[in-house]
Amino acid sequence: MNNQQNRYPYPNVFFPHVPVCYCFHMFQPGHWDMEYPQVGGRYERHPDDAYQVESETDHGNEPYVLNIREAALRNRNFRTAIWTGEHFQVTLMSIAPGEDIGLEMHPDVDQFLRIEQGHGLVQMGEKRNRLDLERYVHSGDAIIVPAGTWHNLTNTGQTPLKLYSIYAPPEHPFGTVHETKLDAMEDEDHRHPRR
Repeated sequence: MNNQQNRYPYPNVFFPHVPVCYCFHMFQPGHWDMEYPQVGGRYERHPDDAYQVESETDHGNEPYVLNIREAALRNRNFRTAIWTGEHFQVTLMSIAPGEDIGLEMHPDVDQFLRIEQGHGLVQMGEKRNRLDLERYVHSGDAIIVPAGTWHNLTNTGQTPLKLYSIYAPPEHPFGTVHETKLDAMEDEDHRHPRR
């Protein structure tokens, strides 16, 4: 036997003592939540997290901490405002398969979106009928929409597209909850009849 064989008796196998599914899973996004204190060899969640994640209350203008990924994954509403302040707003969204946010443009609002689950197609452009930028997005991707940019996001997957969005300044009224896209469209028509 040469030295290589002595050091590692399985030359054609990578980590034979570790199940393949575990190796794959441990590198998935969100597996290690480093923001939680380590106790007894694992990362512990704060006892209040379960309440904060499930709450649909708008906590705007109050200091607030939550696991935004879990909140986005548990959200079942088309749109839920969870924090609306004077300078920016955080909303959770759940877009059904085949559904989209709807082509829109915010003249004075910059927007940041982060996908937490699913696949989609984002389209952006300077004109409503000329969306020059098209990108397929999935979990972990961020979308940045400058003020005055026409944009849309369509769910191209088989599961709900879960994300959160930050508007600066706020776009929706404090405490906004739209259970469905139809609710959101009716609210938009009421607030911006000529848009």
